[in-house]
Amino acid sequence: MNWTDGYASDIPYTAGYYGEQRPILLNFVCMLQGFEPVDLAQGFTYCELGFGRGLTANVLAAAYPKGQFYAADFNPGHVSGARALANSARLDNLHLLEASFEELAAGGEGALPQFDFITLHGIYTWVNADNQAHIAAFIKRYLKPGGVVYVSYNAMPGWTDALPMQRLLWQYAQAHPGGSEAQIRGAGKLMAQMAELKAGYFLAHPELQARVQDLREGNSHYLVHEYMHKHWQPVYHADVVERLAGAKLDYVGSADLPLNYLPMFLDEARLALLAGTADPVLRETMKDCFFNTRFRKDVFVRGARKMSLPRQMEVLGAMRLSLTVERSAANLTIKLPYGEVRGKAEVYEPVLDALADGPRSLSELRAVPGLAGLAPSGFAEAASLLSASGQVALSLPAAAAADTAPARRLNRAIAHLARYSADHGALCAPLLGGGLPCSQVDLLAYDALARTDQVPTAEALARSLWPILASQGRCMQRNGQNLATEADNLEELRLALQRVIETRLPVWRGLGLM
Repeated sequence: MNWTDGYASDIPYTAGYYGEQRPILLNFVCMLQGFEPVDLAQGFTYCELGFGRGLTANVLAAAYPKGQFYAADFNPGHVSGARALANSARLDNLHLLEASFEELAAGGEGALPQFDFITLHGIYTWVNADNQAHIAAFIKRYLKPGGVVYVSYNAMPGWTDALPMQRLLWQYAQAHPGGSEAQIRGAGKLMAQMAELKAGYFLAHPELQARVQDLREGNSHYLVHEYMHKHWQPVYHADVVERLAGAKLDYVGSADLPLNYLPMFLDEARLALLAGTADPVLRETMKDCFFNTRFRKDVFVRGARKMSLPRQMEVLGAMRLSLTVERSAANLTIKLPYGEVRGKAEVYEPVLDALADGPRSLSELRAVPGLAGLAPSGFAEAASLLSASGQVALSLPAAAAADTAPARRLNRAIAHLARYSADHGALCAPLLGGGLPCSQVDLLAYDALARTDQVPTAEALARSLWPILASQGRCMQRNGQNLATEADNLEELRLALQRVIETRLPVWRGLGLM
């Protein structure tokens, strides 16, 4: 077998940022479930397996200058690109390795430290059983006692309807040799034709129409890496628990924070059925059936230590929150993949008002008028839901985020790359211990604003940035429709940049981005 082990690797993955991999968030999951977190104050060690384009690894290394970050990927193109970005930002605490899971598990990369965190996003169900075993062996060898593992993966039963479609896509690729991009587009065309001809499979699963449309119109770099692998296989949570058991891992909770508050989404009868199920692994499978889960974000700990209730309240109370949008833009209606919830105005409005004046710890929020009677668990719940909505983020103490130079160097490098492509979609926010999602227009605006002490007008910015977008064949949209004329594009870009100046720029400054 060649070096790819059946993995599609002829085109790079998307340069995504995945905030669930942040140390501060993984610690918060442990706290919510009553387990001791990792101490971040004195520095820590972190490893990402299968880092793709490396945006997450770069952002985290820039956000935590005292941490030592390692990241490995077997694709030399991924490593080269991630290393170029790290070098541009002069991140001397990020060590990027070109290595397979087998080489890593065997210690083939030389002396690696013991890690406080090991994370992998999505790739677990894209690789074969041998590589899954190598991942478990690596964790067993290199994770510290008390260390945290984050593994996200395509889950059952949510992928049940799409299993035959993925098989068809892969078989099409085998029958049509050539590049993966041409294969995924051709396979998508075949799926659309079969759906139009009312194939029984598509009639029985009308929800597949969205997937078929995505195959025709979506990002080919993502689609290839999602579907076109020989060993692609969604798994049950129970399978992951069993395969990681040899690494002595305990499952502690979900990095999808609202899922730690089931009463928001399940009625009393379902909750009672879950409560009457003693086996925790079976209970997770039942939950996945209730939600028809397609993607899990599991957090494990090696030797999880249960905290006393006073200790849990202490560490939760010390957690800080920052507003990541303008206060006027905050919304109490939170839409999630598994349901919509509305925060209680009498709780969420005072919390948001307080955060508009600056970061606050959960303990400090208890001093806000009208909130004194709210239990610490209530603040943690509000923090979880507002974080999931992208309006609030867990944040570091000001002293821990004082060294903003690495983040600003990285942000300048990322923003400069937006002049050539729309690949990267986040900036490093040192106060958040992670990244802040951004559009290409945001990044181009950041690139321009970081070069001057005077904020230019939105019109002047639009005239300077539109040629960059036009050279990439990009255009602005209005009401979901592409704009054709230069005048229309300039006007829509001007409006977008006006929003950046009025709403994004104050947030960026407050979070230490610039």
